[in-house]
Amino acid sequence: MHKNAQNMHSVSESALISDSVSSAALPLRQARHHLVEHCPVEAAISRIGGKWKALIILRLLVRTRRFNELQRSLPGCTQRMLTNQLRDLEADNLVRREVFAEIPPRVEYSLTPAGQALEPVLRAMCEWGQVQVMREPADFEKVLAAAR
Repeated sequence: MHKNAQNMHSVSESALISDSVSSAALPLRQARHHLVEHCPVEAAISRIGGKWKALIILRLLVRTRRFNELQRSLPGCTQRMLTNQLRDLEADNLVRREVFAEIPPRVEYSLTPAGQALEPVLRAMCEWGQVQVMREPADFEKVLAAAR
């Protein structure tokens, strides 16, 4: 039965890949992730997945921040990683980057309406983590207060 399930999985991946001409040149794993319209969970994870994106969005839910302020609030996140993650979030229309014409230049990051719409998702993730992992009562407001 396990072998049949594996064969069925391979067939569905092959069908998924054949649906798109542009993905034909991609390796199987990349092609499957390239066609995010086939799975809404995969589409969401491709936008906010990874170690830092959800944490960046959480910080920006509290308030608009400058780059160095964001970096200080994310210990372990390098300048290069933060820059790349912010660029990805901006490209996905989740974060707005506003440059002020001042000397020295000032850049602020805030959430777009699409980014703000992730608040219930982050709330659910936070509460799940508090209850299931940390074994404490769910309290999203406590987490937001700590992110201030």
